[in-house]
Amino acid sequence: MSNILPELRNARKSAGLTHDMLAERAGVSRMTVQRTEAGKIDPRLSTLLVLARTLGMDLMLVPKSLRQDLEDFVQSGGRFLGQPSGVGAPPSLVDELLQDAVPTRKHTPPKPKQ
Repeated sequence: MSNILPELRNARKSAGLTHDMLAERAGVSRMTVQRTEAGKIDPRLSTLLVLARTLGMDLMLVPKSLRQDLEDFVQSGGRFLGQPSGVGAPPSLVDELLQDAVPTRKHTPPKPKQ
């Protein structure tokens, strides 16, 4: 949970919301927002979910073994690590996965009528 609380606080501040505003939108008390951000309470998962969703975020469980790779991937903008972004860059891993997942249809022109 050490990464979640700063992320929620940063998202709230980036959205220009006060503790009161976030609490009202999320349906929780101002004290819950303040104490959660300060790490003074151990919030329920449901509280973290509602705060995150109110801020336009979602919580995602990631296996520890993949966490660093996922963080590196996100920070690279979804590109292969070590590759420049731009025109000559290879497609992102997401593009490749989508391409593999969605069968492509080959367009064949209609046969001429005889």
